[in-house]
Amino acid sequence: MPLMTGPERPMLESWLDFHRATLEMKCAGLDDTQARRASAEPSGLTLLGLVQHLAECERNWFQRVAGGLDVPPVYGTDNESGYALDAERGMGEALDVWRREIARGRQVCGTRSLDSAGRIEDGPMAGVDVSLRWVLIHMIEEYARHNGHADILRERIDGVTGA
Repeated sequence: MPLMTGPERPMLESWLDFHRATLEMKCAGLDDTQARRASAEPSGLTLLGLVQHLAECERNWFQRVAGGLDVPPVYGTDNESGYALDAERGMGEALDVWRREIARGRQVCGTRSLDSAGRIEDGPMAGVDVSLRWVLIHMIEEYARHNGHADILRERIDGVTGA
């Protein structure tokens, strides 16, 4: 459970960790075929694609934006969203990559203050400065939204529901 009281940063980080753990739980026990199953047409969204996408989000927001690093997309420039699946990459590998991106983001941002600013370099908000606080709040929202998708995907795969 995330922290209910205490200083702001540990509280924000605990909420993000809660949502990360929720995503991992939604993926637990599935084989690669199940992880590639889409929820419902016309959507092609899969749990494997969500894990890959969130690895890209981790890299983008914590390393590129908050950390100011010039790092390429995790899955290449032809899959910047991370959603596209590769027949050679299964859930185990995707989860390992995702965990490494989380660890690297923690390393890059661990000593930065919540008020430290980074700059969004591309996309519709290019040139906008955002604080690490904003990035943490945005990532909590990103995971919360996608965990809702993961709920539907997992229920469609094998009927598992719940936190």
